Amino acid sequence: MQLVESGGGVVEAGGSLRLSCTASNDDASGSTFSIANMAWYRQAPGEQRELVSEMTSGGVAQYADSVKGRFTISRDNAENTVFLKMDNLKPEDTGIYYCNADITIRAVGGMGRGEFWGQGTQVTVSG
Repeated sequence: MQLVESGGGVVEAGGSLRLSCTASNDDASGSTFSIANMAWYRQAPGEQRELVSEMTSGGVAQYADSVKGRFTISRDNAENTVFLKMDNLKPEDTGIYYCNADITIRAVGGMGRGEFWGQGTQVTVSG
């Protein structure tokens, strides 16, 4: 199981970026998976990782106070993908953005549930 992010980059203050993250299972055994919550975290240099936004499989979203009104999370459940549209970016939004997903995997021998992370994508806001 892997989460692959894309969409980071360098943008001037006031600009926009759209991040995406897709979950996939390269296991050839025929196992299937389902995803509950999907979320975006970020980590600024010298800071702890913090939750930016999360969305349930039913579409209920939550946001950190610092991004409310500027960021929008969405999901395409059929494609196992979560997006984060970031508008009116500020220099303090700079950091590495990580995708996180709560995934249940079902295989012939049983099932398991775990929390998975992407490799991170850098967002830099100059200004």
